[in-house]
Amino acid sequence: MPADRSDLLPSLGIACGASLWGLFWIPIRGIEAAGISAFWASTVVFAAGTLILLPIALPRLLRSAAHARQILLPAMLAGLAFALWTVSLNLTEVVRAMLLFYITPLWSTLLGIVVLRERITLNRIVALLLAFSGLYVVLAVDGGWPLPRSTGDWFALLSGVCWSIASVKLFQDGARLIVDKVALFLACSLLTSLLLTLWQHGDLAGLPGIAELRAAWYWILPVGVLILPVTFLTIWPATLLSPARVGVLLMMELIVGVSTAAWLLDEPFGAREIAGALLILAAGVVEVMREQRFGAAARGQSVR
Repeated sequence: MPADRSDLLPSLGIACGASLWGLFWIPIRGIEAAGISAFWASTVVFAAGTLILLPIALPRLLRSAAHARQILLPAMLAGLAFALWTVSLNLTEVVRAMLLFYITPLWSTLLGIVVLRERITLNRIVALLLAFSGLYVVLAVDGGWPLPRSTGDWFALLSGVCWSIASVKLFQDGARLIVDKVALFLACSLLTSLLLTLWQHGDLAGLPGIAELRAAWYWILPVGVLILPVTFLTIWPATLLSPARVGVLLMMELIVGVSTAAWLLDEPFGAREIAGALLILAAGVVEVMREQRFGAAARGQSVR
């Protein structure tokens, strides 16, 4: 890798992380099939990941308590974003949730310009046009791009906004204390997912018991372990890459999710889906073709 293209590795990392998030629906479905309510499935996964990482992360978090302000806010925002996204899938149509969440690159671009003084380039404009075109083609909703009209819609939209802000804060803080940030992301995802689930139910109805957890252990344990590298491949690149680039490359999740659902559930995947996927892939290629300079925003300079 050329020395002046050190942005390629984290770009590949976020693309891989997003692709793995695209498989997240499989263990969630498996956990549900084992008898755990859909509203509690993601909470169980976050709890498993947090418990597995806790012995390693807790001493580190105690040592880095002086940096709590820098790492807590982006972790809370990222955790809230993912919890809102997961809950929105249960409160609105999946297609609407995806369309409203994946406006993220737009929010990230605007925040990059305003907060990081990032310069808008032709590559970025083309990448955004390709990405949104691909998003619309894959999800093609009758009546045009949906406006929020339900709690689930607003949760999906707010999820994207929270992630965009979190990615800006992660980028500003730089690639340090990554394990601490991953641990706090999981813990905050667990907490907010639990609170939102309780808000939906009003009580602990559906809380899985020992019998349900034992029945689903063969899903819970592997995904609890695998969510750690997946989260790392989301948080670490976000500390090095422009938030808008992160938003564009996160769309790889959509391609993997749609294609695996077609493969495993026999859902439609024809010419329209292939065309949309190719447009999103082209957006990622166009975005990554342009060199990015790291760290400038933290020094109060503009980002090229």
